Amino acid sequence: MRVLLVGAGGVGTAITRIAARRSFFETMVVADYDPARAEAAVAALGDGTRFRAEQVDAGDDEAVAALLRRHACDVLLNATDPRFVEPLFRAARTAGATYVDMAMSLSRPHPERPYEECGVMLGDAQFAQAAEWEKAGALALVGMGVEPGLSDVFARYAADELFDEIEEIGIRDGANLTVDGHDFAPSFNIWTTIEECLNPPVVYEADRGWFTTEPFSEPEVFDFPEGIGPVECVNVEHEEVLLVPRWVGARRVTFKYGLGEDFIRTLKTLRLLGLDRTEPVTVPGPDGPVAVSPRDVVAACLPDPATLGERMHGRTCAGTWVRGVKDGAPREVYLYHVVDNQWSMAEYGCQAVVWQTAVNPVVALELLADGVWSGTGVLGPEAFPAVPFLDLLTEYGSPWGIREQ
Repeated sequence: MRVLLVGAGGVGTAITRIAARRSFFETMVVADYDPARAEAAVAALGDGTRFRAEQVDAGDDEAVAALLRRHACDVLLNATDPRFVEPLFRAARTAGATYVDMAMSLSRPHPERPYEECGVMLGDAQFAQAAEWEKAGALALVGMGVEPGLSDVFARYAADELFDEIEEIGIRDGANLTVDGHDFAPSFNIWTTIEECLNPPVVYEADRGWFTTEPFSEPEVFDFPEGIGPVECVNVEHEEVLLVPRWVGARRVTFKYGLGEDFIRTLKTLRLLGLDRTEPVTVPGPDGPVAVSPRDVVAACLPDPATLGERMHGRTCAGTWVRGVKDGAPREVYLYHVVDNQWSMAEYGCQAVVWQTAVNPVVALELLADGVWSGTGVLGPEAFPAVPFLDLLTEYGSPWGIREQ
């Protein structure tokens, strides 16, 4: 397997460090718009044989396709933010490569009823091309990070191994992470965080289909395992709600994120001031007016999440809560994956959130390389058997857990 990894930020760098310990691939080309980031990621590995650095604009699908061809890569792994999903998706199809991402094409709210009806949903642009990919015998594995990704694998496992009927699947994400010296320092890409937290959340119900609610709706306190404890969680737009019902039978699917009051208050303020907008505004500059995106300004003012590991403390938990029936009796479980920041920093030099995101696409690539996972079309993680993935994740030194509720 020859892999083109596009994006050498926190998650991309973590991918290289995890992959460097595995032997399933021949080459990994690490490409970024900033060549210094790609070169730094490769240089840190001390492996000039399997890893090499390149410069590429992720928004230029022709340039990405050319890079895939030049290095004879048969897989494109997208580690950029969701703005670049569509051009990278096109580039992989053009070059005849398998495509893997961790977040899907962006949504657009319903123009008249944003908090009742879906407009363009996450992944719609990709699923619209599923027939074309299937006809070509090509595979796009979408949403293969931790959430979405591992959380979807948990949903598949629950359906196959733990339940006869599923009433509800709820992805629940929480942490007790703190960062020394920062009152507000998101542990993940702030551009993506703003996008998913301020867009109308999507909920799925079998008798209603997909619909939307107000941001931060339906608050609940969820007790997270391994010392994290109770965290208030709220509805957030996320890919699992669009993916799980396509392959797993459940009467209701939700995604709730443990944000905390201060975080929610900050996001609401950004929305109130228009600083969540992506459309450029014109501001004075030393050489005349300059067009800038307010959201990009916010991102530039905050610390890079990849640099926070040394000052970060605590654990992060991603998991899937499932309620249903097994052998005629009610059952409720929480399948989860916890990463301690002290461990991920000591073992890989990566903070917990980016490491937890990065390990899952590497596991998936190994399953694809070995032929354990295979398929054609545009498929989510739920479309594949869960047990091989979970077994291999444990082999990577990062076991998962299950708690009867």
